[in-house]
Amino acid sequence: MNKMVIVAGPSAVGKSTLVARIVEDLNVFEDTKTYTTRPMRENESPGDPYHHVTNEEFVKLKADGFFVEWAQVHTNYYGTPKHQIDDAWEKGKVIIMDVDVKGAKTFKGIYPEALTVFVHPPEFNELRRRLVSRDGAQAKDLDLRLKNAEDEISQADFFDVQLVNDDLEKSYAKFKKLVEDFIEHK
Repeated sequence: MNKMVIVAGPSAVGKSTLVARIVEDLNVFEDTKTYTTRPMRENESPGDPYHHVTNEEFVKLKADGFFVEWAQVHTNYYGTPKHQIDDAWEKGKVIIMDVDVKGAKTFKGIYPEALTVFVHPPEFNELRRRLVSRDGAQAKDLDLRLKNAEDEISQADFFDVQLVNDDLEKSYAKFKKLVEDFIEHK
């Protein structure tokens, strides 16, 4: 049976860190490479961790049915290519991805057998600190991200599992155990 793990939570909560680490530790997982219109950050490169495209390119890909799901998050578009999921499953891999709450709900509707995990910050002020530390967030963008975070946290009960990322090592150990249990369950 094809398996999928979907990880969601507010910006800067540690979703990408958890996903990247589990992919590195367990070769059964394959992460999808999301397409986005968001500008590339300093520590990113083309295709790692995103495929960066223009708004026009994204709209064309969307119209061509390229994405299994897409959403506008904050002020940018994000989309997951269908072929990446099919290719990974053909290789016998378990799909793992981090998406926003809307994306998680879309995926759960299409793939109801998927495991959904919501990652919480230890507290809201810590989330603010992480956003500023990571992005040097502008006041306007910071306010939008924090408002979106409140909305996302209010929807956490939709998820199969909730995890608080208060200590990365402890949180990762819990995350690893729950996804290992999921992939071992037939």
